[in-house]
Formats: sequence, C-alpha cells, structure tokens
Amino acid sequence: MEKLTIKSWALDDRPREKLLAKGRTSLSDAELIAILIGSGNRQESAVALSKRILQSVGGNINELAKLSVEKLTTFKGIGEAKAIAIITALEIGKRRQLETALEKPKITSSKAVFNVMQPIIGDLEHEEFWVLFLNNSNKVLAKSQISKGGLTATIVDVRILFKRAFELSSVALIVCHNHPSGKLQPSNADKQITQKIKEAGNTLDIKLLDHLIITEKAYFSFADEGLL
Repeated sequence: MEKLTIKSWALDDRPREKLLAKGRTSLSDAELIAILIGSGNRQESAVALSKRILQSVGGNINELAKLSVEKLTTFKGIGEAKAIAIITALEIGKRRQLETALEKPKITSSKAVFNVMQPIIGDLEHEEFWVLFLNNSNKVLAKSQISKGGLTATIVDVRILFKRAFELSSVALIVCHNHPSGKLQPSNADKQITQKIKEAGNTLDIKLLDHLIITEKAYFSFADEGLL
C-alpha cells in the first residue's frame, strides 16, 4: 500500500489547490500543516496526520509551536525533516506576530482614530469608507477600504465588512468616511448605515465602537456625540 500523498487526493481535498483557488484564509490549521509535510503515512493522509498532531495539543497552534523535533517525530509519518519544517514555519509566524504587535496602534479615543485615518482620507476629493478592525485590547488588526464613491456619497456592503472582520477574528470595529465638502454633520444616509452596521454587529457579537466623519482638519464622532 502506497503513501497517501496530496497528489492522490480528490481535488477538493488538496490544500495547495484550495489555497490557490480560494485564498490562504480558506485553509484550516491542519490543511496548512499538511502543505508543510506533503504526505502522511500508509494509514492516513497528510491532513489526517496533521489533525492528529493538532489534537495532541488541544488544537492550539501556540502549544504546537512548543513541541520539539523529538516529540514531533513520535508521530508516524513525521521524520526529522518534516518536524523541522513545522517548527521553522511556526517560528516564522511567531516572529511575524511579534513584529506586527509593535506596529498595531492602540485606539483609546476618537482623536486616536482621526490621527490614524486623517492622512489616508482627510484630503481626498471623493468619499471613501474605511474600517478599523480591532482586537480585544483595542489594537488595530487591520484597516481596510470597504468602498469608494463620488463627491457626496459611497455605498457600503455590510456583508463584505463583516466577512473581513471574521477573517481577522476581530471583536470590534470603528468605521470612518470622509466628507470632501468639509461639512462635519452626518447625513441621513450616514446615520442609517451606522445603525445597520451596529445592529449587524450586535447579532454577530462584533461591537461597533464609533463612526467618524473626517475632513482635512477636523472630525465628527458618533460615539462622542451620543449617536451610537
């Protein structure tokens, strides 16, 4: 009986092809590890072996990163080279996480949001709608442009907004858009989209902390004005 290599799997079960077709975030932890090790053993595929390795540490990637070469090679199908590949990949991830942590601004006020976003959208001649995705320490995991509009309006797809929030495991959001006119007062459309995002967030347990309207030199905060 030959080893169950990735090439022998059904197309839908091949993590490399899945990554190419659907993107990196579509892969489970086990599928990512399966790509690293390439093949399993005579009894199980690389994904099945990877699942078993993860189960041994309670599915916790941080705990997996603590395993030694000696411990990893106790799993049938994991030799020294595969063990080193797993350890190396997790160490790179750890170092990237440390670097990213240093770059994440912490949001403590509407002024802090303005300082982050004003250089990006404050002096544009068209409207753009952006979202800051926050972790449970109110640090910015990412900031993304959700839509781009004309001189006076932009259309926001709430589904895209929360899809990105789930990808980042974000627990809170702050949304922002600019007013090229320089006027700070929110329009009825601004109020409606704010309420729509807030309600969706309440259902999904992702809190909307604020909505800022930003101009070149000033801002309006829905939270500060008691409109959330």
